[in-house]
Amino acid sequence: MKDSLGVAELVRAHFFFAANVSSFLFSSEKEAPTMAGGTTAAPQTKQEDLVPHPVKDQLLGVSYCITSPPPWPEAILLGFQHYLVMLGTTVLIPTYLVPQMGGGKEEKALIIQTLQFVAGLNTLAQTLFGTRLPTIIGGSYTYVPATLSIVLAGRYSNILDPHEKFRRTMRGVQGSMIVASTLQIIIGFSGLWRNIISFLSPLAAVPLVALAGFGLYELGFPLLAKCVEIGLPQLVLMIIFSQYLPQILKGGSHVLDRFSVLFTVVIVWIYAHILTIGGAYKNAPLSTQMSCRTDRAGIISGSPWIRIPYPFQWGAPTFDAGESFAMMATSFVALVESTGLYIVVSRYSSATPVPHSVLSRGVGWQGIALLLSGIFGTGNGSSVSVENAGLLGFTKVGSRRVVQISAGFMIFFSVLGKFGAVFASIPPSIVAALYCVLFAYVGVGGIGLLQFCHMNSFRTMFILAISFFMGLSVPQYFNQYLSVKGYGPVHTGARWFNDMVNVPFSSEAFVGGVVAMILDTTLPPKEASTRKDRGMHWWDRFRSYKTDARSEEFYSLPLYLNKYFPSV
Repeated sequence: MKDSLGVAELVRAHFFFAANVSSFLFSSEKEAPTMAGGTTAAPQTKQEDLVPHPVKDQLLGVSYCITSPPPWPEAILLGFQHYLVMLGTTVLIPTYLVPQMGGGKEEKALIIQTLQFVAGLNTLAQTLFGTRLPTIIGGSYTYVPATLSIVLAGRYSNILDPHEKFRRTMRGVQGSMIVASTLQIIIGFSGLWRNIISFLSPLAAVPLVALAGFGLYELGFPLLAKCVEIGLPQLVLMIIFSQYLPQILKGGSHVLDRFSVLFTVVIVWIYAHILTIGGAYKNAPLSTQMSCRTDRAGIISGSPWIRIPYPFQWGAPTFDAGESFAMMATSFVALVESTGLYIVVSRYSSATPVPHSVLSRGVGWQGIALLLSGIFGTGNGSSVSVENAGLLGFTKVGSRRVVQISAGFMIFFSVLGKFGAVFASIPPSIVAALYCVLFAYVGVGGIGLLQFCHMNSFRTMFILAISFFMGLSVPQYFNQYLSVKGYGPVHTGARWFNDMVNVPFSSEAFVGGVVAMILDTTLPPKEASTRKDRGMHWWDRFRSYKTDARSEEFYSLPLYLNKYFPSV
């Protein structure tokens, strides 16, 4: 009897202790204890707060995705904003190349018109029949070294007439681009690229995409600083309009953040014009005037009122085997960079990861874009526009219709030369300020792919460390060597062979992406957990066109063409 009473007392004591402990814990959650000095202890973290953010194969928060167009007035303004952004590259590349080809203001204006016209055609083709992503296919900085190599070739040095030299050089560039386009056409439409990128994991795609944006840092602040009194206000106003003012006003409208590029470019452009007509740069050095003044581009005076670019407008193309091989190597570099840009565009348009067959189809149409560039004589190859890819994320509008409207603006203003030239006369420092934000958006889109990877794996960290460092360090060596010596590290008697080696190793995205892909596919251990660490299990269902129902919504061809050209 005494033993039973003792047990009962022990049970009562146990429940009493448990009740007091639970009430203490409950009260500590309700009211944090006050510590000495009057400070309040930090509340205990709930278990659900420690759960990481969920992985999303589609980016959330996009206002208009690839298949949901904005209302027509808004779509037209957004399309014009894309047109304004693509003008930067369209103007800067001919401004650099045409004088070295022997051309003047008239030739530069005609090249800019042709670039716009062909960019409009290629953008429509890519959005209708290629990947169907909202990508703008325009001029590319990747092709500049190969084009410049042709311009400086010895066979043109004896031509004294600058206009004749320009036409002869342009025809040589045309011939090399026409030949180089066959590489992308064959790799794309044959399905070979589909098989190659089947080895690409989210882990290997991180440096490829990130360096496609961050690797263009030399075109950002260094170019902005050439006229800091114009470029810096553009950058600051762009950040204020897009990030701060919408939060301060809180009107529920997205006008300021969605059209911040349009508003700020107009404001700073007017400010730059006031400085120009006020004589602020009257006695400034020529380089400062070219970067700051709004009347130094010479595009308006050199542009005809109405002119439609036509094939072989500079004459019949000429072909050189060495130059064609060099341009083919460059087109392969552009192909690799564009693959990364297609991936980030699919994220910013809130589409699913691009099926491999659709990517291969897009590469084929990109080859056709390069072919059209050679036929019309743009003086520069075509590729996916990096800045416009960043604009999709910056505005949170990934609508395909908006980009197609932008293509309409390109064609329209390329025909009406004088009107298009007005917009093309934006000072380069304003363009550089846009690059500081838009290139960075592409880069951070690549960083976002890390959500699919295991970041506590030393294998993952090694691949990322080596690929990022080499992707920045190797091109820096090649570019610095070129700036000091006047030629690349590979310097033989065959200029075409030099370009075939120097151009690929001068591309940050190409070097970083290739290093990451090689390491990711060859490094041991080969286990099931390694595949998961690489993020492949997230992309498996998007490898084929038919394994995810959403692929039909985002990537199917129009006019029932999928019936005759099925994707696999």
